[in-house]
Amino acid sequence: MKIIEVVAAIIIKDGMVYATRRGYGDFKGWWEFPGGKTEAGESLEDALKREIKEELDAEIEVGELLDTVEWDYPDFHLTMHCFVCSLLSDTLQLNEHEADAWLDAKSLHNVKWLPADEGLIPQIQVLLG
Repeated sequence: MKIIEVVAAIIIKDGMVYATRRGYGDFKGWWEFPGGKTEAGESLEDALKREIKEELDAEIEVGELLDTVEWDYPDFHLTMHCFVCSLLSDTLQLNEHEADAWLDAKSLHNVKWLPADEGLIPQIQVLLG
């Protein structure tokens, strides 16, 4: 089975976490934490900074590793390194997603998460208090 390694930003601000809704592919309309694939020779942190710049035209500070999620999708195995992050810029621009939202601990279950991302919700609820 094909293995895909990605990074994801768990961006926390004012007791809320940032989420994006996919605008393409098999999981169009599902919610996820922004990020993407790593490139050869790139550290996980550098990959995450690059991906957030590309997807959201934003700068982030990458903090601690929250979790590494291993998930089997029908066509591939996903390894997703999830880091707690903070924004260094005030604006976010959706370059790849169709929608975004800041969610508090109570509203995390109000969106349809991608399966690999959904497993992070209990940990994020703890982070948000």
